[in-house]
Amino acid sequence: MKAIIVALAILFVLLQCKLWFGEGSMKAVWLLDEAIVTQVEENALLKERNETLSAEVDDLKQGYDAIEERARHELGMIKEGETFYQVVD
Repeated sequence: MKAIIVALAILFVLLQCKLWFGEGSMKAVWLLDEAIVTQVEENALLKERNETLSAEVDDLKQGYDAIEERARHELGMIKEGETFYQVVD
């Protein structure tokens, strides 16, 4: 009877070791949960960025206002007949 109890105790300890320290342990599960949270946050940021870029592409495809705005701000272009004034601090 005593041998059975000792054998069961040893088996219990071995199973607990595998649960806490082995492959697929609780620590590994916690680390994976943290990685999932981080990835979900990154995906949300990238989704927002993609939606912004998609809206910008749609604006560029649909009309000349967005193209004109980019030409003015990024390239410093002006329309024919306009006068450019540069304000220096």
